[in-house]
Amino acid sequence: MRTYLDAKAMASVMRERLANTGISINHSQALEIVARQFGFDTWNILAAKIAEGAQGRDDGGVGLQAATPIIRIFDETKAREFYLEFLGCSVDWEHRFEPDAPLYMQVSRGAMVLHLSEHSGDATPGANAVVFARDVEKLNGELSARNYRYNRPGLQKQDWGLEMQVIDPFGNRPRFIQQDQAQDG
Repeated sequence: MRTYLDAKAMASVMRERLANTGISINHSQALEIVARQFGFDTWNILAAKIAEGAQGRDDGGVGLQAATPIIRIFDETKAREFYLEFLGCSVDWEHRFEPDAPLYMQVSRGAMVLHLSEHSGDATPGANAVVFARDVEKLNGELSARNYRYNRPGLQKQDWGLEMQVIDPFGNRPRFIQQDQAQDG
């Protein structure tokens, strides 16, 4: 079942279905209609509600934000090959206490943010990280086309949705999950 968090997708589907019957509306008009369907006067009010919902459940006013996993790495070259070239992440920043010190860096792609660390006390190799995605099948096609020598991702249908797991050179397992609609709400 869709919720107000799916408003943009609902507007797109509505536009497409109306277009199939010869009725043309623009995206803004569709968003306004969806807002009214949820009992809000305007899209701006619904958008504010969506932003509030995206920040998570009530945290008692402390302002909790999304967690960022620390992933243990042992070889900078292999880590860059996997996370940047294969997964398509970008380096946000890097840190070393001195030139020969272990690397600590942040990589990201979309809303996914990971910290990669060569520091022995930061994390344990072999970790799992769940990353929710809208289109895991598309991501699978993209990664498969890269022909990364050490990993051939596959899709699995699970009770909770479609899942693709990849394994980095250090035994860590990012798991990309596209939740079934019944699981989303």
